[in-house]
Amino acid sequence: MPVFNASHFLPQVMPPLLEMQEKGEILEILVVDDCSTDSSASVAAGLGARVVPSPHRSGPGAARNIGASQARGELLWFVDADVVAHPNGAAAIRAAFKDSEVVAVFGSYDHAPPARNFASQYKNLVHHYYHQKARREASTFWAGCGAVRKSRFLGIGGFDVARYTRPSIEDIELGYRLREKGGRILLLRELQGKHLKRWTIRDVVFTDVIRRAVPWARLMLTEVGLTDDLNVSKAERFRAVVAGLFFLGVFGALLKPTIWYLPAAMLAIVIGVNWDFFTFLRRRKGVGFAISGLAFHQVYYLYSSAAFAWCWVEALGRRPAGPVTRSHPDGGAK
Repeated sequence: MPVFNASHFLPQVMPPLLEMQEKGEILEILVVDDCSTDSSASVAAGLGARVVPSPHRSGPGAARNIGASQARGELLWFVDADVVAHPNGAAAIRAAFKDSEVVAVFGSYDHAPPARNFASQYKNLVHHYYHQKARREASTFWAGCGAVRKSRFLGIGGFDVARYTRPSIEDIELGYRLREKGGRILLLRELQGKHLKRWTIRDVVFTDVIRRAVPWARLMLTEVGLTDDLNVSKAERFRAVVAGLFFLGVFGALLKPTIWYLPAAMLAIVIGVNWDFFTFLRRRKGVGFAISGLAFHQVYYLYSSAAFAWCWVEALGRRPAGPVTRSHPDGGAK
């Protein structure tokens, strides 16, 4: 568990893990303190975790690498410091790894975050929806609540902290490398955790664009190709196109009111192609929230598509002098 100034979360996060440890389902709990300026290290130690200090502030990817290098177990279960793992977590992971071909597994946030504001509910439910609907055979990885075989993790150099010095898509990139080396990654719907973070709309947009869309688009466009999985699947790309056409229709109708029927028609298509998502939100939070969530989701498609388009133009502008090389965690190339 990478920790930076999370002393207020740890009293909620640690108990289920400690219970699993008492049952013999977990060998040890390692908390890597990434130079916190609060009492995170002492709180974690007081609760029963083995605390490992980071030599300098280096981000969650590097902290996980430090913990992995010192872990005694054969399976590494990464849990973020603001995620309360469900009690069945360790059992679900152990069952999945009985298949020797499985190299990693990951789960999702549950559908009941404690923060009640719109941004927190929206962000959490979107994550839950996509992960619960995705194929069991995954092509990426998620480190918020995911596990990997220690030998495979260390064998490929862990998280690429030379490229991703801040929280970003270091777990997604790790998943690509794990798959490239052979082996299966499974998305376990039963492996869930409660996310304690409180989001704002600004946090959502910043994270979606700067921490996710831009680096993920660059990775796909320059190295791994377009992924047909989770929120970058072909179906999601189609929905993003529909959202873009809807906004174009609205803009056109503002300039020429006589074509009001175009955005109206596109709105009907937007609702149709997102009906399952709308229904999910309605069942969880009611009609009002579902309408607001679906509306903001179209804005999400717009800014995410703009980020991808920017990266695509950026990639076209590059003129590599030689073969494309791929960054490797050790700082070299592959």
